[in-house]
Amino acid sequence: MGKKVNLMSYLYCLGMALTVIGFCCPMIKGLFGSSANGFKFINFDNSTFVTIGALLIFVGAVAGVVAQFVPQLKGLKLIFLIVSIVGGVILVVGFMTNGGIYKAIGKHLLKNAMIGFYLVIVGWVVACVGYFQK
Repeated sequence: MGKKVNLMSYLYCLGMALTVIGFCCPMIKGLFGSSANGFKFINFDNSTFVTIGALLIFVGAVAGVVAQFVPQLKGLKLIFLIVSIVGGVILVVGFMTNGGIYKAIGKHLLKNAMIGFYLVIVGWVVACVGYFQK
């Protein structure tokens, strides 16, 4: 008849897509009620841990979505997931070690977290479940 579709492999793609969407949504509520999505943390003039972490989250998640549909990249899906998660760890470490507004955000990270932050976390969990449930 037709090809059997493995829904668990698409669960990985859904998780990585949630990570990309969460990165584009407001992630952190800043001072004075403003909110910042992941792209606000990317600053090429002053490359810090925050910039590196934000880039790794986004690039890893986008590469994971692309890997779902490109057969030559299917073996690298776990690496893309790990790169994205490591980017999140680097971003949090960057918040804690940098001065100024980043340190203020880092102190109250969970209190100031918005929908994008939670979408990124849920996306990583869903992608892990989708990858390891084969």
